[in-house]
Amino acid sequence: MSFPVFDLHCDTALALLGPKYYADGLLRENKFHIDLNRMKRYDAYAQCFACYTSPLEKLPGRMTVEDLFERQLSVLLREWNGNADLIEQVYTPADITANAQKGKISAILTIEGPAGFGYDPELLENLWDIGFRITTLGWNEDNVLTGSHKTGGGLTEQGRAYVKEAQRLGMLVDVSHISDKGFWDIMDITTAPVIASHSNSRSVCNCSRNITDEMFTAICKTGGVVGINLGAQFVGENADIDTVCDHILHFMELDPTCKHIALGGDLDGVDVLPNGFTGAESYETLAQRLLERGLSTDQVADIFWNNAFGVIERAVCNNAK
Repeated sequence: MSFPVFDLHCDTALALLGPKYYADGLLRENKFHIDLNRMKRYDAYAQCFACYTSPLEKLPGRMTVEDLFERQLSVLLREWNGNADLIEQVYTPADITANAQKGKISAILTIEGPAGFGYDPELLENLWDIGFRITTLGWNEDNVLTGSHKTGGGLTEQGRAYVKEAQRLGMLVDVSHISDKGFWDIMDITTAPVIASHSNSRSVCNCSRNITDEMFTAICKTGGVVGINLGAQFVGENADIDTVCDHILHFMELDPTCKHIALGGDLDGVDVLPNGFTGAESYETLAQRLLERGLSTDQVADIFWNNAFGVIERAVCNNAK
């Protein structure tokens, strides 16, 4: 049985730039985890494409993190414009619905690490106008906004200003990669849904990139969602499709309504996927296994589409371009 797919996070922009960020790949067909020919097999597909930057990234020559951010944005716009028969950038929930009705893939811009624009909250409005709808506060580094899951440390005053400005605009704040202290600092000031776009359950796989049960419950209370990450290191030992299902089923114990679990595959951003999962084409395999594990078709539809669409709608519908 096929379900529409709404994936909250991928790193395909970086993959398209090649290992040294110069050799351009192609989005229509490639050997990465995601391409348009594989995505079009579904009745509907919405993909959040991250522009990733971090001061920890080793860049070639005189390239700066600002250059890397701009190159990722440019390659995405080039590929979307060049494949307009299959994919179109969206700004609003209504755009996503219209694309689904037209049989087009929806492309949504997101920020993974604000290093590429100096962590500056005053630039968020310009980025909103370009179409960015989700932002983390960093990657694995300690920065001027917050500490990361690797470094510890909470929100700074600039970090609080960043969260407030993002939420004022309707941009979703994404807590993936943040420190535990930074997470709870955000919970103290949030006025909008908060998401973890590509994070799993720490109870199922005990690593700092995953979220605790208490964090998941707090996200639910904001009206947010958690996107299931398909990186094997975040899924668990001997990761396979069933282990991915284990994370979903654990979150469902905490959220029996199944309204706060979504997909956030981290495709093209991880080196190893769970056994049985090879790329975007494998989402239908995951859906089938969830049905076999006892989920209803409505629950799978919520996880695969409705929950991610709903949180975008709640965050941005009154602020859309």
